[in-house]
Amino acid sequence: MTPTLVRQHSSHTGTMSPVDLRARARDWSEIQERMLVPLYEAVFERLDVGGGTRMLGLNCGSGLALLMGASRGASVTGVDTRSPELLELARRRLLPEAPEPPGVRPAPKRADAARVVDGPPGAAADPSAPAFTLVTAFEPIGCLAGDSEGLGGLLAEATPLAGRGAAVVLAGWGPPERCATTSVLRVATKLADPLRSAGSWRPALRDDLEEVAQRAGLRPDGSGRVACPFGYADAESAARGLLSTGLFDAAIAATDREQVDKELAEALHPHRRPDGTVWMPNVFRYLIARVP
Repeated sequence: MTPTLVRQHSSHTGTMSPVDLRARARDWSEIQERMLVPLYEAVFERLDVGGGTRMLGLNCGSGLALLMGASRGASVTGVDTRSPELLELARRRLLPEAPEPPGVRPAPKRADAARVVDGPPGAAADPSAPAFTLVTAFEPIGCLAGDSEGLGGLLAEATPLAGRGAAVVLAGWGPPERCATTSVLRVATKLADPLRSAGSWRPALRDDLEEVAQRAGLRPDGSGRVACPFGYADAESAARGLLSTGLFDAAIAATDREQVDKELAEALHPHRRPDGTVWMPNVFRYLIARVP
């Protein structure tokens, strides 16, 4: 669910519309990213993440999971190749010496044992350091066509950096009937369908995580489900948060931003409370696998 930030093409005008990548990264880090905090907490508690943990976060985005791991005493390294804007925010959170982006509220920092790497998992290799004991892929699969294949490629490069028996955590959307946001994300599928591209949303399948682990040669060692409700101050915040995920990019390219905004607002309407807040209960799954 971490955003893929791109310039958006309108099929109506045939032109590329500019996207404010910095603003969009802020929307992700300030609005949307916190929705997965219960998932991070459940995994860290189950695995007893602490001072002896060396954690490698794949597709780390703006680094909230890394920050939470570091706050428990873990040594954390995050890698990502998709958004310099998000990595800038991750460095701001984790690295005291990093320059502060203007307009971003300060977050707790750790002075030790944190790295943010703009590159693939292999770029995090350090022959002088012990192997990683934990690899996390917290970006939930089961929402974009082809996302499990992309995760498989990351794992193929990351698992050689982990020690034998190291935990590898995969995350995914729960059953569509238990995720209220499913009805909203279907807007992306409906509008993007003319493209029939790999960037459109799809419903989660029961064995998504297990299939990825099997293809990566990992040994399953437990799983769980976590309630991760999406709650927003108002409909505008909900729209900004959801658009920051990148799940609607293909829909915008197939139609235009105005059409997506209109249908997104309509899809959010049933989830608005009398006080104007938006609340959507969801369930996410995680799988713990082991490096053989």
